[in-house]
Parts: sequence; C-alpha cells; structure tokens
Amino acid sequence: MNRQIARWQPGIVAALASAFLFGAGTPLAKWLLDQVSPWMLAGLLYMGSGLGLALYRRLRGATTPRLNPGETGWLVAAVVCGGGIAPVLLMWGLSAMPASHAALLLNAEAVLTALLAWVVFRENFDKRIAIGMAVIVAGAVLLSWPQQGAPGAQVLTSLWPALAVTLACLFWALDNNFTRKVALADASWIACVKGLAAGSTNLLLAFVAGAALPGPAKVSAAMLVGLLAYGVSLALFVVGLRHLGASRAGAYFSTAPFVGALCAVIFLGEPVTWQLLAAAALMGLGIWLHLTEHHAHTHRHEALEHEHLHAHDEHHTHQHVPAVEGQHSHRHRHEPMNHSHAHYPDAHHRHDH
Repeated sequence: MNRQIARWQPGIVAALASAFLFGAGTPLAKWLLDQVSPWMLAGLLYMGSGLGLALYRRLRGATTPRLNPGETGWLVAAVVCGGGIAPVLLMWGLSAMPASHAALLLNAEAVLTALLAWVVFRENFDKRIAIGMAVIVAGAVLLSWPQQGAPGAQVLTSLWPALAVTLACLFWALDNNFTRKVALADASWIACVKGLAAGSTNLLLAFVAGAALPGPAKVSAAMLVGLLAYGVSLALFVVGLRHLGASRAGAYFSTAPFVGALCAVIFLGEPVTWQLLAAAALMGLGIWLHLTEHHAHTHRHEALEHEHLHAHDEHHTHQHVPAVEGQHSHRHRHEPMNHSHAHYPDAHHRHDH
C-alpha cells in the first residue's frame, strides 16, 4: 500500500504539544520539590490547573457544555479514576519504593491505555501502529531506566509498592479511555473539572499527611507550572483524543519523557547520555511510523444524533437557514452514509473492523 506522510492535522499537533508542555514541566517540578513535599506539590499543580482554566473560561464567557446522553457517567468515571484513585495509589507506592523505579513503572500508562483501547473499547489498530507504539514506549523505558550505581538502582524489596504504582497506571489508562468518550465536549471544561477534582484530592492527602503550604512564591510558581503542564496540556490531550483516539494520542504523548530530559539538559545542565540519544532515535522512529499510517477503507456511518463543536465537512452536511459558516455547536443528526477515505478512530469513526 502506498503510504504518505500524514498531514499535521489538529489531533497530532495537539497531542505532541500536550507532551511538550507536560514534559517541560517535569524539570520545573523537580526544582520545586526542593522545598515542597510531593503530595503538596501534586495538589498545587492540579489545583493551579483547575483554577487557572476556570479563570480562563470565566474571562472568555464560556458556558458549561451540555453533554450528550450517557456521557456524564463516563466523565464521572474518568474523574474518579484519574483524579481520585490513581493519585492515592501512586502516593502509597512512592512512599515505599525508589522514585526512579516509580518513574519506570509510570511508562506502563501508555501501554495500558493502548491495550484497553484496542481490546476493551475496540479501537482499530494495525501492525504499523502497534510497532510504532512499542518503539515509543521502549524509548520512554530506556530513558527512565536507572543508571548503574544510582541511588535508586537497588532491587525492589517489596512487590506491593510496585503493584500500587502499576495499578495507578491502570486507573489513568482507564481515565484516558473514559475521557475519549466525552472528548467532543469543550476540552478546557473537561480539563478544568478534572484539575479541580485531582487538586482537591491531593491537597487533602497532603494535609492529612501533615504537609504544610510553602511560601507564596512557591505556591504561585507551582500553580503556574500546573496550569501549563497539567491544565493546558490536558486540554490539548483531550483534543488529541477527539481526533486520534486513545491509543494514538497516548503514543504521541509518550514522547513527554524525552521532552523532559531534553529540558533538563538545556536548563538544568544535566549531561547528554547515550540513553537520551537512543531514546530520541526510538521515539523519532515511532512517531514516523504513526505519521506515515494510511488507514482507508469503505466504511458505513450509522445514523447518529449528538452535539459538539464542528464545521461543515463531508461528515457534517446538514443545512442551516440562514447559512452558518465556521465553527459552531448545536444538536445535529448524521444520516447513514457509506464512503471511503483515510481516517483515524476519531469520534465519527468508531466502527468495527
């Protein structure tokens, strides 16, 4: 099959931008940890995300979107899994294992997201996508592997902390797939709701554990980093989910560890290692495999009625009186349609194969 480089459509750009912001926030979070406990920092990052996006939406005059029937349950499940259960499991695991090992295990999130999307939620994939996902994750694993002689390189002394972190990854993977179900809604609103939920959960955990708020400067810095690395990043990731589906958006987002390591080299003066260079090569290969995907076949769109922001295209051919141009949102009906074109498993292409 003749394969052409995929155009830089909004989903790809959004997913990579999301990874860049999240990855760039990692060395900044490391700097903040000098005077802020991990639990308190997690709470401030998430709360900065939620409050910052709430202010942004207020200034824009944005209204609360109306979810389609059945979507409220998916959003609640995403908030509970990603903002409630997963952070608790991560903190419990981190309390009894080296941070370097936890960082390694956190790479399981991308793998579990893809597996759930493919096996449970029936998202389509082919050999090229599976190989691309594997080499991107391999680069992330290589990047986070403890160097010989490092303080965190000792063998794990207990299975339970590692199991807790792995379970946290599972709940975040569920969160990603649940969020995909509501990805047509306003991305900034979804990120705002999840940020406020996760921020309040982590702050409560921090105060229960006896942590104290740092000074105003540290609080402000942490919340600003949270707004960009968690809030804006999450909103962009939702856009990626909307256009690409969970597994492909997760694969692009898996480049975040490389971005973080590169920022650490540039801004913190950390050394350029063979691991960094090898990870860059693997991730570059994985992204190329995804960008050169060409998935096209004759498929059928069943009748569907829903509401989301859209412009008139080959999947939105309904008429307006008077005519409406550009992006707009209203409840509309898709009539049954058969056609063939290159597509991703986005919100309008969730058919079986």
